[in-house]
Amino acid sequence: MPEKDVVAWTAVIAGYTSCNHYSHAWAMFCEMVRNGVEPSALTLSSALKGCKSMRALSYGALVHGLAIKHGMKESMYVNNALMDMYATCATCCVSMDEACMVFQEINAKNAVSWTTLITGYTHRGDGYGGLRVFWQMLLVYISHTIYIKFLNLFDKHEEAELNPFSFSIFVRVCTSIGSYTLGKLIHAAVISHGFETNLPVMNSILDMYCSCGGLSEENQYFHEMNEKDLIRWNTLITGYERLDSTESLHIFSQMESEGFGPNCFTFTSVTAACANLAVLNCGQQVHGGIVRRGLDENLALVNALIDMYAKCGSISDSRKVFSEITCRDLVSWTTMMIGYGAHGYGKEAVELFDEVIWSGIRPDKIVYMAVLSACSHAGLVDEGLRYFIPRA
Repeated sequence: MPEKDVVAWTAVIAGYTSCNHYSHAWAMFCEMVRNGVEPSALTLSSALKGCKSMRALSYGALVHGLAIKHGMKESMYVNNALMDMYATCATCCVSMDEACMVFQEINAKNAVSWTTLITGYTHRGDGYGGLRVFWQMLLVYISHTIYIKFLNLFDKHEEAELNPFSFSIFVRVCTSIGSYTLGKLIHAAVISHGFETNLPVMNSILDMYCSCGGLSEENQYFHEMNEKDLIRWNTLITGYERLDSTESLHIFSQMESEGFGPNCFTFTSVTAACANLAVLNCGQQVHGGIVRRGLDENLALVNALIDMYAKCGSISDSRKVFSEITCRDLVSWTTMMIGYGAHGYGKEAVELFDEVIWSGIRPDKIVYMAVLSACSHAGLVDEGLRYFIPRA
């Protein structure tokens, strides 16, 4: 192509970004800038998406500077993309200050703007920060609604419309801070806005009731649903696994009887329920179902099986499952060590710990706690001191 305009450059950059080739997208963006082509709002948005995915805060800051230089501070697409980039990079950096700064400078905030900021707080584990933004949004929404009703005018400065995605994020904020009362209020708001048939929203509410201990409401709510998908069944099974493992197994049986095929997430919760109840026969049946469905290569599920067999008293089966893993992670090693320790096999736990060191895996605090606990149960004082003293 002899002459490339901004449309051509943007198409290539956006194409690389959509295919997850973020470094190529960034290289093309830099080449475009060097060639003196002025970027459009779409160009900058695509470049920022790549920066976000690469967690490249410095690159994103450069794009931010270009947006200011080319007079795009008022572009909603660019501002929302900037917020998303800063909020995502804040999960591995210090604060949300940059994302908040961009948010405050947006004159016409829309639902994407509000939701992006709330999501940023939630993803970095700051549920209360997300809650503060949520309350601000509600105040704007209420003010805007009153303004329309009484003055019949449209407030163009704070357009805080509520949509299903926004409600899903709000519910996740409630879940992250364990606020059952606020969750119920959000549930009522979901119904009043007519989103009670939206699957993602309702799955989030179901998960909130599970996490916040409202199992009676969750159960009632679940059975009132006209449409149930596998995510909803999994959410209910996981919720009961934490508080009533017997009921969790009963719901699993009911799910299968209604024709739903379990996946890895289902089996992980059901395996944990068997471990909680120490019912070996049931755990073996679940293991058979996992193998029949070809899910026995899923590492998280295999780790759950190691834990289940150990808690059900069959440490030999735990070791067998552990030995068959081709690519172990730190959880695999730790779970097997904890199992050995609980059964008084301190020597075997110590040998596993040594294997972890020899394999080049860096042990964390939980691994050290596992091996020290195993030494304690088996009376291996000298071995325990050998690991504790260097650590101290």
